[in-house]
Amino acid sequence: MLNFRRKILKTLASIALTATVFAAPSFAQAQSKVQIKTSMGDIVVELNDAKAPKSAANFLQYVRDKHYDGTVFHRVIDGFMIQGGGMDANLNEKPTRAPIPLEASNGLKNDRGTIAMARTGNPNSATSQFFINLVNNDMLNAPKPDGHGYTVFGKVTKGMDVVDKIRAVATGNRGMHQNVPVTAVTILSATEIK
Repeated sequence: MLNFRRKILKTLASIALTATVFAAPSFAQAQSKVQIKTSMGDIVVELNDAKAPKSAANFLQYVRDKHYDGTVFHRVIDGFMIQGGGMDANLNEKPTRAPIPLEASNGLKNDRGTIAMARTGNPNSATSQFFINLVNNDMLNAPKPDGHGYTVFGKVTKGMDVVDKIRAVATGNRGMHQNVPVTAVTILSATEIK
């Protein structure tokens, strides 16, 4: 009888150990991070590789190719967003790779401090341009505003004070472009943080 009790206790201990191992929290996969050095200060964004894999990979490839270095935030609308990543200080568009498919239905929202892909009226037209939401822009979440939405692929983790400095710059019209900073806000470099 004593051996039987020992076997039962040993089995119960084994089951408890197994349950503990399976119940242990799994560590989340490390997300990619990028430091965007601007003429007004530094911004760090953390990409959501899991929920927006194509958009995050696309952005990272432009970072690795040094595409963003020397581009400007060419569109600043206080109370809405700041947009950049595609034009130089003379508002000449830089060449881009092929557009990527829309990932706006990934559950990520265009909330304050998130980074999202800019696009044209074609939902699958995003290339290099991105924007940082200054407020919760619910009207950009899928399926709004046009049945498709705008893809959020990360968030600012450091430097929202810099984003807020950029939002406050004086803007005007330049040629066919509106809401252009009067004094250029330049992306000096964008670098992946390892």
